[in-house]
Amino acid sequence: MKISVVIPIYNEEENVTLLYDELTEVMKSMACSYEILFVDDGSTDSTLSILQSMQAEDQRIVVVKFRRNFGQTAAMSAGFDYSSGDVIITMDGDLQNDPRDIPRFIQKIGEGFDVVTGWRHDRKDAFLNRRLPSIIANKIISWTTGVDLHDYGCTLKAFRKEVIKNIHLYGEMHRFIPAIASGMGISFTEIKVNHRARQFGTSKYGISRTIRVVLDLITVKFLLSYATRPIQIFGLLGVISGTAGFLIALIMTIQRQFFDIPLSDRPMLLLAIVLIFVGIQFISIGLIGELQARTYHETQKKPVYYVKEVYGFQKQDSDE
Repeated sequence: MKISVVIPIYNEEENVTLLYDELTEVMKSMACSYEILFVDDGSTDSTLSILQSMQAEDQRIVVVKFRRNFGQTAAMSAGFDYSSGDVIITMDGDLQNDPRDIPRFIQKIGEGFDVVTGWRHDRKDAFLNRRLPSIIANKIISWTTGVDLHDYGCTLKAFRKEVIKNIHLYGEMHRFIPAIASGMGISFTEIKVNHRARQFGTSKYGISRTIRVVLDLITVKFLLSYATRPIQIFGLLGVISGTAGFLIALIMTIQRQFFDIPLSDRPMLLLAIVLIFVGIQFISIGLIGELQARTYHETQKKPVYYVKEVYGFQKQDSDE
């Protein structure tokens, strides 16, 4: 078994060497080959130069450099694309994830699980602006997707290669990988991990990201439930709206014809017309969505990142 450790890095010059030392110690103690992929997400400090120096001394390191900051999801996607391991481990580059938890993830993979996710049960972050929003978000995500996890935000995860290679990430969707993969019929489990307080640098996360996560959650729910049949959700809304408008118009027509009730001063007539047209629009959107769904599944996806340079990567033969 070969293990690929994917680590998105952005301005972590004080942490990256310590992380490498800890991670290397753990990986050498395991009876398997490994590689470490650092994806530099447009760092503006000396992070990249440190990574280049480490790669020159250790050929098991792969450094992927982005042209600019594309975000953690794009960085993970690049790490998945350039990894060659049978099992892929993801973790943060801020030393808050403990590399010593990795053997337990590999053990769970060996037991037959396809995805293993970390649970920061004793999280070392501020409660009001980090832990409380996370607790609420995890409850909402679990309820919406039907995949019950305590901690979607923990980056420390393990995936079988055949699972992650079939997942394409956009927006802020890296946290939803277990939910997205659940649509493939995979088996997953969750284990408690050691979460450490940040020692150096500053956090790249904030409350502002919550809105983007909520929007991506709507997308994930749609992809899980209606990606291949959008007409069933938009068409349903269209039928409900159109039927309501038709019934209101029918009632008002009967009132006008048989009870001589005037229509000119009644806003319900406008409501009926609007509902009918909205219903037609929803059905039209559903039909267009059906066409786009077929295009989505039959064409190659557009990349979410653009790599400038890669250090230490050796392209695998297509027939291996």
